[in-house]
Amino acid sequence: MKTKKPSKQRKRMYQAPHHRRGRFMSAPLSDELKEKYGVNSMPVRSGDTVRIMRGDRRGFEGKVTRVDRKNFRVFVDGVTRERSDGTTIHVPIHSSKVEIIDLNLDDEWRKKILQRRGVKVLEEEEGKEEESKEEE
Repeated sequence: MKTKKPSKQRKRMYQAPHHRRGRFMSAPLSDELKEKYGVNSMPVRSGDTVRIMRGDRRGFEGKVTRVDRKNFRVFVDGVTRERSDGTTIHVPIHSSKVEIIDLNLDDEWRKKILQRRGVKVLEEEEGKEEESKEEE
């Protein structure tokens, strides 16, 4: 049985192994993607396009360049700051503070995740691709 105590919940999150941390790094999908895929949230991956929803950089959109599972942060292309020595660094953003506006579906496993959750849109798109190949 899982515990209800917040301190133990946090402890389990921070002591989770690397392969389970990706599950904690989910972000909500935009309204259009929710309608299209019938899924509310997905784990953030590099290559996804996200919109920052909270903080000083609210409203900024860009591609995810790196996902840091150790610290539960994502790095968005174009979100940088300047250090005191003049070098620019990417600003880490918590995955819960972003909204996915475009999914990177290059990975077959990710498509299977969407299909497993009962998505019919991907099947329709695959059917259209097969029809276009047959016509050629």
